Amino acid sequence: MSLNQSYNGITASEIKAFLEEKYLQYNNPSFIECDPISIPHTFNEIHDMEISGFLTAAIAWGRRDLILRSSRLMLELMDNSPYEFIMSANDNDLLRFSRFVHRTFNESDITYFIKGLRIIYTNFNSMEDVILQGMGNSGSLRDGISHLRVVFFSLPHAIRNEKHFANITGGAAGKRLNMFLRWMVRKDNCGVDFGIWKRIDPSKLYIPLDLHSGNTARKLGLLTRKMNDWKAVEELTGILRDFDPADPVKYDFALFGLGVNERF
Repeated sequence: MSLNQSYNGITASEIKAFLEEKYLQYNNPSFIECDPISIPHTFNEIHDMEISGFLTAAIAWGRRDLILRSSRLMLELMDNSPYEFIMSANDNDLLRFSRFVHRTFNESDITYFIKGLRIIYTNFNSMEDVILQGMGNSGSLRDGISHLRVVFFSLPHAIRNEKHFANITGGAAGKRLNMFLRWMVRKDNCGVDFGIWKRIDPSKLYIPLDLHSGNTARKLGLLTRKMNDWKAVEELTGILRDFDPADPVKYDFALFGLGVNERF
């Protein structure tokens, strides 16, 4: 794509400059205060950061204050030591989640998510290892995410549990998954994203597409697809990779901030 190309009468270079400005505005520690990423920021150990980030991302839809409240409760029920709890909890320990609910995510879901994570950490050192195994020779992050989902659901489980872990192979946008991966992979040197996974290149990340970022992208002329699905994720991410091949999802801060904070 040429930066001289126009979207809605505005050149791509002008849109890029605008998004760069908004990225710098929002990619700073003040972003953390009311965002779900604040939850894994309360931990220092890598396994705890991964697990708290994954579980928080899994329930990150709806009002952000309620997401934060539910995430804190979920981790309190794990004694604020999520890795230790997941690896050692017995059936009696899981009973403490009998009344846990966040929107449609309930006791059945959190109980299986604990078991699914235990399978991963019993056989791998990190979720990053599972994703890299899935990427294999193809180098496709999409394949890696799909493999993580297969491993995660390798135990008997209720079908309802699957709706809380997006199936991007089936066409889902995977907003919360891609957000979690942004947290783990991007090293922004601004104190927001962690960058604790060193073996996945940030250039391979996909935009965490949701209602806000999708609507903003359409108003800017960067996204033509009307549905927020995987095809839309690929379309928008492709444009953003033209803007910054090394770090395309940094523009998530700009698109989301414009949509939520500025009602763009």
